[in-house]
Amino acid sequence: MNGAQLMLEMLASAGVRYVFGNPGSTELPLTDAMVAEDRLEYILGLQEVPVMGIAEGYAQATRQPGVVNLHISPGLGNGLGMLYNAHRAGTPLVVTAGQQDRRLRFSEPILWGEMVEVARPWTKWSAEVQRVEDIPAAMRRAIQTALMPPTGPVFLSIPVDVQQQEAPPLDMTPPQPVNPLLRPPADELLRAVDVLATATNPAILAGSRVTESDAIAELVGVAEALGAPVISEPGTTHGRLGFPCTHPLSGPGLPLWAPDIHERLSEFDVILAVGLDVLRLYVYYEPERAIPEHIRLVHLDHDPWELRKNHATEVALCGGLKPGLSELEQQLSDHLTPAQLESISERRGRREAIHSEARSSLQAQASAELPRRPLTSLALMSSIARALPPDIAVVEEAVTTTNTYLERLGAIADPTGYFGHRGWGLGWGLNCAIGVQLAWPDRPVLGVIGEGASMYGIQGLWTAARYNIPVTFVIPNNAQYQILKVGARGIGLPHAADGQYVGMDLVEPEVDLVALAGSLGVEACRVTEPEELTDVLAAALADPRPRLIDVPIDRTTPAAMEY
Repeated sequence: MNGAQLMLEMLASAGVRYVFGNPGSTELPLTDAMVAEDRLEYILGLQEVPVMGIAEGYAQATRQPGVVNLHISPGLGNGLGMLYNAHRAGTPLVVTAGQQDRRLRFSEPILWGEMVEVARPWTKWSAEVQRVEDIPAAMRRAIQTALMPPTGPVFLSIPVDVQQQEAPPLDMTPPQPVNPLLRPPADELLRAVDVLATATNPAILAGSRVTESDAIAELVGVAEALGAPVISEPGTTHGRLGFPCTHPLSGPGLPLWAPDIHERLSEFDVILAVGLDVLRLYVYYEPERAIPEHIRLVHLDHDPWELRKNHATEVALCGGLKPGLSELEQQLSDHLTPAQLESISERRGRREAIHSEARSSLQAQASAELPRRPLTSLALMSSIARALPPDIAVVEEAVTTTNTYLERLGAIADPTGYFGHRGWGLGWGLNCAIGVQLAWPDRPVLGVIGEGASMYGIQGLWTAARYNIPVTFVIPNNAQYQILKVGARGIGLPHAADGQYVGMDLVEPEVDLVALAGSLGVEACRVTEPEELTDVLAAALADPRPRLIDVPIDRTTPAAMEY
């Protein structure tokens, strides 16, 4: 076998099904080898942003490596925004790119560049393979590194002559990722139990790594044992849904800004943070401290880098989330006194009543806004919610429109089916939804994507059409970068306070998304009425073809995000 064939052999032996790519001259040996490879399918994207986004959606849904093959330096450059997203989300991507023939390197040929150093900041491991004999070990290490918690992307640069070179017999042992289920130390668990059991008003902050660790059921057990509300990360870093939004203890997510987070959390005396970065903020506001000083913090995560990084922590539990939460629930059961259990029961009843009232109020508000035209964000999301089947998977990249409404309305029955942005390199959502649908062909997938964000990766629609990936897109269309307007008002910029902005309105001309989708092979329509949207969306989700629905919505700018 030559080097390219060795690469494919190692991928196939690891159970990889797809290679996502946009080829160039330095990848030709690999694409040529793909012609005779029936275990792997090459999924073509028209540009690197869609390629990376689709691979990330596939990897997040399957928790298996998303394998990407990009062109040399400019191709990698085009994909860097999506690589940043994968880095922030901890998505296990194996990103490869062809490098120029080593015999040309001294002359600094066209396209050549130091790609390893470019990719290094946003990868767990970045390297260039200089010998064909090293390809099996490099591929094995790349896959194992990407999958080992904390998971994340890796990068390999492989010169074109190494891809073509014939190899002697080599060790082709498949990748064997290490079992990551390590339990937290027993004495630290007992300290955590003591802090949580003696709390008068505890809360739980749940992050994406709960879902990615298959620990939702264990978190439900701990929340019920404590009678504590479970709160998701801010919308800008929300990621995966770590707790069922249909559960009575599911509370509204955190606001975006530090002062608002501080106010929201001030009622609690103890917080258990599980599987999230505490806290990764978006815009600087004063006062800058998001976690109130009086709160005793207990933090469980398998990534030691995140423990005690930004906030003093009374108990830091380093270990797997699934075994850690399971043992924590058992220890609470063993140590809670009858008086504490009675207090927890009363607390749980109060909290469930608060959450029920908040949901009823939100539903009433949605009903009151239904007559308004264009549709308000809440009316749009409530119309979407009525069409969602129980097994729906939702990908969101429209933060000021979606505003965690689907969660607050209790519209996502299966929490594993939620994907939110964690890196905010735009163009992610439309393509992530395609990757999720490819991973879950028997599960309906909906992408709710802002019209501005969609234009960063709109070429992905062609890939959905080319491979008949039946994902459905709803585009809430307010023809503006609304999150920037909200942010500008929030930090007190003078012209923003008067409603004056530069470079934030997508008008004169507006993008005709229906025509654009059609030109890329995806059937599309524009809908303006809420009942029609519910009906059209329900039909689209049952259609075995990709579909896009463009919905004009209210274009006024709110003073702040609602939570």
